[in-house]
Amino acid sequence: MAKQPPKTSMELTPHQIVYRQLVTEKGVHKATRQNRYAFEVSPLATKTQIKGAIEELFNVKVVAVATQNRDGKARRYKARAGRTKAWKKAIVKLGSEYKIDFF
Repeated sequence: MAKQPPKTSMELTPHQIVYRQLVTEKGVHKATRQNRYAFEVSPLATKTQIKGAIEELFNVKVVAVATQNRDGKARRYKARAGRTKAWKKAIVKLGSEYKIDFF
């Protein structure tokens, strides 16, 4: 079971909430067909904060936000075993008249 981040009431800016967009083959497919976009976000951010940050950063209207807490993967480097960090993923659905261009 993944360790949950501590719940705090601190206020995050939009650039502290959204780390980067996730441009993958599956993500591009969802963006073109379903108007859904994936982002790596802060583990402390709530769905409401993510919605506000995306709307402010990209000037779009967000209809829905789905989040996933992703566990880190086991990795090896030479003779040492380790893990990558756990992270949070947000998939946002935009209104039908809005688009986000990553390129």
